[in-house]
Amino acid sequence: MSVVGGVRLRVMCRMAALIPVVLVLLSCGMADGRPAGRYGPNANPIPPAPVVPRGPLSPEAEEGLEKLSEGMEMLLERKISVPPLEAIEHLGAAGDARVLWLLTDLFSFPNRDMLAAIGTAFEQLTETELQDDGRLSMINRLIAWDLPAFPGYREYKWRLFRFIEPLWEPFFTDDDSAIDWRLVAWGGVPIDERMRALPENRCLRGCIPAIDQPAVTGAGGGDWYPDERLVFGVVIDGEARAYPKNMMEVHEMVNDTLGGRRIAMPYCTLCGSAQAYFTDDLEGFKPVLRTSGLLSRSNKLMYDRSTWSAIDTFSGAALSGPLHEAGVVLTPVSVVTSTWGDWKRRHPETTILERFRHYPLDPLGGRDDNGPIFPVGDVDQRLPIQERVLGVDAPDGPIAFPVASAVLALQAGEAVEMGGVRLHLEGSGLRAFIGDRDAAAHEAFWFAWSQFKPDTRIWEGG
Repeated sequence: MSVVGGVRLRVMCRMAALIPVVLVLLSCGMADGRPAGRYGPNANPIPPAPVVPRGPLSPEAEEGLEKLSEGMEMLLERKISVPPLEAIEHLGAAGDARVLWLLTDLFSFPNRDMLAAIGTAFEQLTETELQDDGRLSMINRLIAWDLPAFPGYREYKWRLFRFIEPLWEPFFTDDDSAIDWRLVAWGGVPIDERMRALPENRCLRGCIPAIDQPAVTGAGGGDWYPDERLVFGVVIDGEARAYPKNMMEVHEMVNDTLGGRRIAMPYCTLCGSAQAYFTDDLEGFKPVLRTSGLLSRSNKLMYDRSTWSAIDTFSGAALSGPLHEAGVVLTPVSVVTSTWGDWKRRHPETTILERFRHYPLDPLGGRDDNGPIFPVGDVDQRLPIQERVLGVDAPDGPIAFPVASAVLALQAGEAVEMGGVRLHLEGSGLRAFIGDRDAAAHEAFWFAWSQFKPDTRIWEGG
């Protein structure tokens, strides 16, 4: 085993018990160009952004970064047992707030003394005071400020993250990638690097295990799943299939064939967003999608196992590797969120994924009931951050339809339409149309949709 591989295994074993803490600490926000001075998820005002220099770092900041990186490398290799607190203090006195992106990356390696030192450096560099949980406040402010990164940030970040997962190297070392490394964080699990992902083939290293070409059964064979539980329904060329929410919460990715087409369905539990994309319409490529273990703006960062290209889950745009070089943007497919009982009544010929082992009905245990568990920067306060919306990219811009009010309106016989988009009930869920054409649409938490679509309009009824 290589030195890096051995270190990785030791670090991951040590980190396993800390994953719940890590999940609260990591950064996964946005940079959509909106002005500072908004409010964070807890309705606390976000202060004005600090003034930062442009161009190269000062010699003092460069010295601090080198000391920090060397110290962390020695700590993770277990050559020393004390974190490089003096380097953090050095950076706090260097006067360049851009280094805070790397300092907050240290939240992937929790240490009480180190976190306290980062908080002190943050207040020193930004001339602000932290409120509530200082760690969350730090990341929320960096995101909301759209604070620029310092030159060479990606390389410094890789020096840290290679200890978590060396297999991320193709993403970090692609000089031409479109990945915004400020917004990339560790999600607490390793990469799913398996070439073939069978349902019973679990990840030995603890990754989030995708399924390829799952076995399915007719509606009658799906009586193991309660009628009142949610499914994600897809219809292609008249063939309908239901993906049970509890299975998707465990696997988060399915590569499937439906209606004679190859599709992939990533499910971001953090965003409450099940999406689907065609994967058979790319000349020269046959993507097989996997979960990378990284997050970007609170959304899973997926990748193609065949080319090791990172792909933005929310947009389907390739961000690195051969797919990015080819300008690939995956074509979306509409996903309907409905109860299983209503879906199979609407689609009596539907199939549903076979249950090949026991799945809890609520694998996440209500994890997201009280709001985002990751920092999200500033929030669009037009709707509650966890309200479910059906998002549609309309011809004249994105539109968000609040799900609960849209369903009630349709059940009352009212029309729900805006910007050329018209909604119909599909089971107990919603399907969008533009003219007579099925419009690609999916549900998501409001904080997620509004981060990725900051110029979205909201249907308000009437």
